[in-house]
Amino acid sequence: MSAEVRRHVAVDLGASSGRVALGTVHGGTLRVEVLHRFENGGVPVQGGLYWDVLGLWREILRGLRLAAQHGPVDSVGVDAWAVDYALLDEHGQLLGGVHHYRDARTDGVMDAVTARLGREAIYDATGIQFLPFNTAYQLAAHRRDAPSHLKRARRLLMLPDLLHAWLCGRQVSERTNASTTQLFDPRQDSWSAPLLQALDLPPGLFPEVVPAGTVLGPLTPEVAQHTGLHGAVVIAPATHDTASAVAAVPAQGEHWAYLSSGTWSLVGVETPHPVITPRTLAHNLTNEAGVNGTTRLLKNVMGLWIVQECRRAWGHPDFAQLYAAAEAAPAGGPLIDPDDARFLAPGPDMPERIQRYCEETGQFIPVTPADITRCVLESLAHRSAEVLAQLEEVTGRPVTTLHVVGGGAQVRFLNQLLADVTRRAVVAGPVEATLIGNLLVQAEACGHIPAGSVRQTVRASEAPDRFEPGPLAPRERQALFARLGHSPAAPT
Repeated sequence: MSAEVRRHVAVDLGASSGRVALGTVHGGTLRVEVLHRFENGGVPVQGGLYWDVLGLWREILRGLRLAAQHGPVDSVGVDAWAVDYALLDEHGQLLGGVHHYRDARTDGVMDAVTARLGREAIYDATGIQFLPFNTAYQLAAHRRDAPSHLKRARRLLMLPDLLHAWLCGRQVSERTNASTTQLFDPRQDSWSAPLLQALDLPPGLFPEVVPAGTVLGPLTPEVAQHTGLHGAVVIAPATHDTASAVAAVPAQGEHWAYLSSGTWSLVGVETPHPVITPRTLAHNLTNEAGVNGTTRLLKNVMGLWIVQECRRAWGHPDFAQLYAAAEAAPAGGPLIDPDDARFLAPGPDMPERIQRYCEETGQFIPVTPADITRCVLESLAHRSAEVLAQLEEVTGRPVTTLHVVGGGAQVRFLNQLLADVTRRAVVAGPVEATLIGNLLVQAEACGHIPAGSVRQTVRASEAPDRFEPGPLAPRERQALFARLGHSPAAPT
């Protein structure tokens, strides 16, 4: 470990925005400065929905140029959401665009594939939650809609792997993101040959899988010249953003769970091995790879996306004011199943969808933004409590503390609801967990912090907030939520 000041750059891509941040490691602590923020989102083209990957690349290069102005940088790493991929031809050129996971092309595909192959067989091979936009079903839709792409394709890269290839030229798949595809066998730690064969996918399409913390190589001369980052290497962090966030959970001991709270709510525990059993299948729990060989046993729950879409429909009111109004709104209002499939697609009618759901389930219909927002936040808390109970059941390990990381960690009303409804202490923070996890995995790979000290460094770098359970929530609220039922909808 070096006592010098060391700098690393994290590129974090979310579904609605991206950031380039500089991490400075010194004296066993990390300081994070966001240098560049930019918008992201789906681009509708000819009935499909795509990501603007070239626009993202332009903004990443801009952020790297800003980082170079702060002095020498040791490494760069990219994390992003899961499941979306690019196909490359024999020359490394893109074949078509990168589809957005909310693209309707996968409608009905999961049901068709599972009817043919069997849910039990697919789950036993991968341990992954059944979600309609998983990479496996996207590829089945791709074969149906554009078979020529798959015939010409020589390589499939998940989105952050594509950006790493553009940064340094090496084409690999980092383990945490590969594990989300429902094509990866966590027991064998490799792509599932039986599934690839069953889906008529050539094994050669899928690259070598490497663990988080792998040094991929120096920036290409072109990128180094364009950004001014001469001497920096590219390191694959935990490229799945949730895996980076979980790496930065400042937990100690065993009896804790995490909630990575943002556009999505990822509720889970960390285990040393995959937990693939009939009960985890029944609960539709997912086994995704974590750092240092761990497994993230979790469930994807629709998150603050619902509030974000409502806010867009309401003309973008201030988030802080919206949450304050929700806290002041009357308690005991309606609840929704946040995982109902109707809440998955974007659209300005999200408030109306919530109202229709409440009407269909015989509840009071919320009208004001405050009432609707409170309905969503309370529902997310109840869903989180339900998932925690499932995790305790399948692991046999009680959870006494819930660590909330990500953007939702700064929503104090949501954190108090989580404490009240789950009846557990809630430790909120860090908010920038994804950036922190990305940066510290890079620092560890470079030897700038001791091996195995990522969480210790997080605890030394900032203090979280703590929320204790308040008065016991009425049992009828739990009963109301329990009778709503759940429809799988939500990625990681």
